[in-house]
Amino acid sequence: MSRCPTCGTEYGPDARFCTRDGTRLGAPPAAPIASSPAPAAIVTPPSPPAEPVKRNTNPSRRPDSPGGTIVQINLTGQTLEGRYKIVKKVGEGGMSFVYLATDVATNHRYAIKVLSSALSQDDTAMARLKREASLGMRLEHPNICHIIRLGETEEGLVYVVMPFVDGEILSDRNQRMGVLPVDMTVHLVRDIAEGLHFAHQLRIVHRDLKPENIMVTKDPGDGSERAVVMDFGLAKERRVGAEIQKLTSTGTILGTPEFMSPEQLRGKPLDPRTDVYSLALMTYEMLTGKLPFVGRTQQETMIARLRSDPIPLRQMKPELNLPEAIEKAISKALSRDPDGRYPTTLEFAAALEMAMRPSASKSEGGMLGRLFGR
Repeated sequence: MSRCPTCGTEYGPDARFCTRDGTRLGAPPAAPIASSPAPAAIVTPPSPPAEPVKRNTNPSRRPDSPGGTIVQINLTGQTLEGRYKIVKKVGEGGMSFVYLATDVATNHRYAIKVLSSALSQDDTAMARLKREASLGMRLEHPNICHIIRLGETEEGLVYVVMPFVDGEILSDRNQRMGVLPVDMTVHLVRDIAEGLHFAHQLRIVHRDLKPENIMVTKDPGDGSERAVVMDFGLAKERRVGAEIQKLTSTGTILGTPEFMSPEQLRGKPLDPRTDVYSLALMTYEMLTGKLPFVGRTQQETMIARLRSDPIPLRQMKPELNLPEAIEKAISKALSRDPDGRYPTTLEFAAALEMAMRPSASKSEGGMLGRLFGR
């Protein structure tokens, strides 16, 4: 069970936000939440291009049991492609397992994301993974987790290779701190905006931006923090062929409901402004610990995003005394009409940064107002 720390309402294990007041749910008092480091991505020198995945047609090598139950194969100790030595498993989800691996020649660390055996035998899932890998290998940027290569184990499990570094998932930080300082929030938003803008220039929209897909890492040299955008698995090129349209077609809602834009909820065509909207929702949560739309059910909160204006930032948390300019920037980015938002994530980040500068001259503010449409 999960419990709202604000009103005390209890929810089932799948709920993530209170539908009454928008607060991110926490565990009951008897089970305090422990924050632990999580893997994140950093950019490393380019690796050889991914080789095509060869489908395993030998039933004796399939890791599925005769009864259909998926057997979890432990890859610890194995060396993939004679290069990536698997050290340990560091995470798992419903569709994949993540391992820490080291390059036997350079000792560089990598994250190996291994698909479950069932998905490795699913043609649709494989097609989507190949597309994800194709997009991911084009996204080499300090604020994006890029994919290095795609391969297959001897057991027939398909995997992708990514850089690895220790860090903290943004959703864990939100849960641990409740409300993030304004300067920290603006810094993280700038990093996220940089990564998204790079993808948008390649005509790639993330479509599933949320705190769970952001890793906060520390530079080993000076200890400065950097946000890295993870998981472009639902990303979509704005110009795609018929085959890709079948995988992520317009009218199919893919993503996380709490952070979807209105046009995404409606199944409409998407462009970079949908990521601007999701980034603004994340910014609102970082600054207040809540989301700006509430309702008695998740469906009601989704309808509120389609029909209602967000609860003003400073109304949600008046005790924080947040600058009015930050509220205006977030309000603009949360416009229901994409035409009313900032056209790029960088412009949204710049508006937040300007809001942190109370000494900015009127002429400078006027210039930025014309630039950002205020």
